[in-house]
Amino acid sequence: MVAISMKGVILAGGKGSRLLPLTKITNKHLLPIFNRLMIEYPLNTLLNSGIREILIISGREHAGDFIEYLGSGKEFKAKFTYKVQEEAGGIAQALALAEDFANQKPITVILGDNIFDPRFKIPSFEGGARIFIKKVKNPERFGVPVMLKSGSTSSPLQISKILEKPHKAPTQYAVTGLYQYNYQVFDIIKNLKPSARGELEITDVNNSYIQKGLLTAKAINGFWSDAGTFPSLTQAIKWTIKNS
Repeated sequence: MVAISMKGVILAGGKGSRLLPLTKITNKHLLPIFNRLMIEYPLNTLLNSGIREILIISGREHAGDFIEYLGSGKEFKAKFTYKVQEEAGGIAQALALAEDFANQKPITVILGDNIFDPRFKIPSFEGGARIFIKKVKNPERFGVPVMLKSGSTSSPLQISKILEKPHKAPTQYAVTGLYQYNYQVFDIIKNLKPSARGELEITDVNNSYIQKGLLTAKAINGFWSDAGTFPSLTQAIKWTIKNS
């Protein structure tokens, strides 16, 4: 289990354009997955791993809805902080808003549309950076790690680089939306250049750690899915109903 001092960040911004028209009047992370709203799944991943101090970052249009629904964190025996991403500029841009919250401590970051098996526990973290990867049928939808050396699910894997949505994936593994970083992540973000789509990419953050020899990867067992497209949202709902 993670160290008690670890802080958590949930990134719940973005336009949710792949889920239109469902997201025309609400944030995608406030859509239901069976009997809970989507945001509760990554939240519970953090809470079940012992992380109780959590920052939730969302876009300005629906920030009040998150506060209204989740409150201060008292109901969850946790402490929630909220910040607003003024415009959608990429995952790394949103993460930059967590610098003061992190207060020079390591952080665990999870995307608000990522659904993990509730039995999954986030492991302890010492420093550098760590990503979590999962074998999937369609890795081209995600960041894909290029392996230097194969390993087991219980030991770190060696990654030479991460390819963002490659046309032809070199492995069947996808980088999930769960990351752990030391405080150096904020300096890395400050030096990033926007990608071709004009955003600060989390893949570029991870590749920067790889170049410094400071990133490790861990393969995970059990269910994982994002819920940012209609097929993946449906997959998450079906799995949740079956395993409730």
